[in-house]
Amino acid sequence: MMNKQQYLLALDAGTTSVKTVLFDPAGRELACRICEYRVEHPAPDRSEVHPEVYVTAAVDGIAGVLRDAGVAARDVAAIGVTSQGETLIALDANGKPLRPALVWLDNRAQEEAAQIAARFSREEVYRITGQQEIVPGWTAPKILWLRRHEPDVFARTARFLLVEDYLIYRLTGRYVTDHALCPSTLYYDLTTGQWWSEMLDFLGIAAAQLPELLPSGAVVGPVTGAFGLSPQTVVTTAPIDQVSAAVGAGNIASGMVTETTGSALAVCATLDRPVYDAKMQIGLYRHAVSGRYVMMPWTPTAGMVLRWFRDELGAGEDYGMLSQLAEKVPPGSDGLILLPHLSGAFCPDANPAARGVFYGITLSHTRGHFVRAIFESVAFLLRSNLETLGNIGLNCRKICSLGGGARNPLWLQIKADVLNQPVTITASEETTCLGAAMLAALGAKIHPSLTDAAAAMVRYKKTFEPDRVRAADYEQCYRRYGRLNNLLVPTFTKE
Repeated sequence: MMNKQQYLLALDAGTTSVKTVLFDPAGRELACRICEYRVEHPAPDRSEVHPEVYVTAAVDGIAGVLRDAGVAARDVAAIGVTSQGETLIALDANGKPLRPALVWLDNRAQEEAAQIAARFSREEVYRITGQQEIVPGWTAPKILWLRRHEPDVFARTARFLLVEDYLIYRLTGRYVTDHALCPSTLYYDLTTGQWWSEMLDFLGIAAAQLPELLPSGAVVGPVTGAFGLSPQTVVTTAPIDQVSAAVGAGNIASGMVTETTGSALAVCATLDRPVYDAKMQIGLYRHAVSGRYVMMPWTPTAGMVLRWFRDELGAGEDYGMLSQLAEKVPPGSDGLILLPHLSGAFCPDANPAARGVFYGITLSHTRGHFVRAIFESVAFLLRSNLETLGNIGLNCRKICSLGGGARNPLWLQIKADVLNQPVTITASEETTCLGAAMLAALGAKIHPSLTDAAAAMVRYKKTFEPDRVRAADYEQCYRRYGRLNNLLVPTFTKE
């Protein structure tokens, strides 16, 4: 029997769902609920979700996991909250949303990103925020877009929040955020740990319109909102979802790399100090561990491509059936190559206007070829980003694969073969939530440090070893992919 007040909840508000997971102090998953929702695309380059959708999904998820596990709300010690980054939510003075959230995938603010780039040099932005590009997906261009195109909404906005901030506000009534959630807003100063005043002035907003900055694992306060939880349960902060996932995989010291294939592809390399890429190809973020940093090359569409294919072209087949089709196809997909830039290219090659390309289609290609080409394209992206890390001296001793892609043995084996390196997976499939729960355990004083929490809660399940023959085949495939990518990505322009 568990002692009362020992269970840990975690919320992970992703691009297309809120995931809610209940853990015990040993990191064992007791129940999980995934509440999906649709990202609306009212026009090209526009992606929106109404903020209440996140709350409804969280409420449903919490009720579901408590019911599934047979746990009383009063026995939940803490709830950790993490989310996607960059998504902008504008609230009025009463804390009510003024419009749908501008999701991080939204690319409408291209002109505004160009305006910011005309005022602040790329070098300055990288030095201060750690972000190597000024792109419309970041939060600052979205705020500028609101100011220019929806001036009434802009004038009425009392608070500019990210998704995690909004959920914490609804849980506690407080406007707070996590330092390690904010670097990609483009108005967070990585060097001082404060809001970047010059950028705020340019955007026409004040620091008072932004949430209070807190460290990862900080206790915000007790639950006060209508989420079906006890007021004895405390709410804690967590980093951006990718860094939370790294924490949940035990990636809390240098030498280990985690890659998350979720909607996006993100690679996290932990650093003991800030390291800047001289070529400015890789973003720098804060770690959940105070004084540590994360180099995070990422691309906006990875698993999202597979979901798009399933929904639009999958003929009703689920992920498992599509994977079975792909398994029958040889490495290289019989010459079919995908450039997976369906929402732009970011790292290591940045071009927000880039679009996806299936190249080399013949009459002999089947649905399975297209699915395998999707798997391979993400593996190629992963390799190119790891090579970029290696070029600046950040070689990894261990690669751990996370996210929805880590549930697919074929995809994992393709990654091991393309990388020609072992790829390990964790026992918990929900590492993003596990990372948030580990930080919640700190806030609830269940574990005294993150190192202790990792020792108690993180376990590894299996390692996929590369096959020498397939690895040799993929060397040639990767070179073909690289040539095509280098040829086509520069040709895309916003015109």
